[in-house]
Amino acid sequence: MPGRMRLFAAVTACAALLLSGCVVDESAFDTKPIEIHVDEQPQIASLVPPDIRAGGVLKVGTNPPYQPNEFKDRNGDIIGYDVDLVDAIGDVLGLKVSYTQSDFDKIIPSVQSGSYHMGMSSFTDSLEREKQVDFVTYYSAGIQWAAKPGRDIDPDHACGLRVAVQVSTTEDTDEVPAKSEACVARGEEPIVKVSFDTQDQAVNAALLGQVDAFSADSPVTAYAVKKTEGQLEQIGPTYDSAPYGFPIRKGSALSEAVRRAVQYLMDNGQYRKISEHWGVQAGMVQTSQINGAQE
Repeated sequence: MPGRMRLFAAVTACAALLLSGCVVDESAFDTKPIEIHVDEQPQIASLVPPDIRAGGVLKVGTNPPYQPNEFKDRNGDIIGYDVDLVDAIGDVLGLKVSYTQSDFDKIIPSVQSGSYHMGMSSFTDSLEREKQVDFVTYYSAGIQWAAKPGRDIDPDHACGLRVAVQVSTTEDTDEVPAKSEACVARGEEPIVKVSFDTQDQAVNAALLGQVDAFSADSPVTAYAVKKTEGQLEQIGPTYDSAPYGFPIRKGSALSEAVRRAVQYLMDNGQYRKISEHWGVQAGMVQTSQINGAQE
């Protein structure tokens, strides 16, 4: 998601740490939002469904903390790479963006029901999820493991180890279980998957030695390693690169409006500015698609 100790917000008391030193307010070291104003683009804005256009607000469900994509600053405001990008999308569409914090696994059902117009929570666009909602793609992320330095851990041979993930993510539902099944098939001990409600809890578990490693999306892992200043390191390769997407109710004209808005930002440089500001430019893509899941 970095020597003074700086852990994630879930750990707040020095007595709780198995590491030397005390926790300080790490939020002072977070990247701050970038100020980018984009003019409304009437041809794109005209694609927004009439009811949303009439309300003037794009209602977005999100699940912080998942640094650097969506998380809270010291004032409790939701910020991050995704937030800056969606704010710019709102500008293009002539809409104010309203963010509501939600459990990760409740966002897609809430999009389906119409409670949110769109989700924004580092969703991997998968064929299975496309059965529920449409996705507007905007980024390519892989899976990256991290552990404390000096640990001889190979993610492809992590049998018997404790590995932290955030609940309902691809790492929780697909990646770590598949690696564990491979262990069992070889006659070895399964991986002990330890699921946490939030990503910061998973990172703290690795910092405190409660798990051997954690697995998360590549920009999230890179940010965690950067912020903990040598207390974590990336291990193994980046696996299974796949698109991030914004989930929108199936068949809604909003999908094409958002896709066109994202493409406008890509073509006119704002997308690159936002990506570079947050240090996630390695996953930039040139084209936004509706339902770009890979086989």
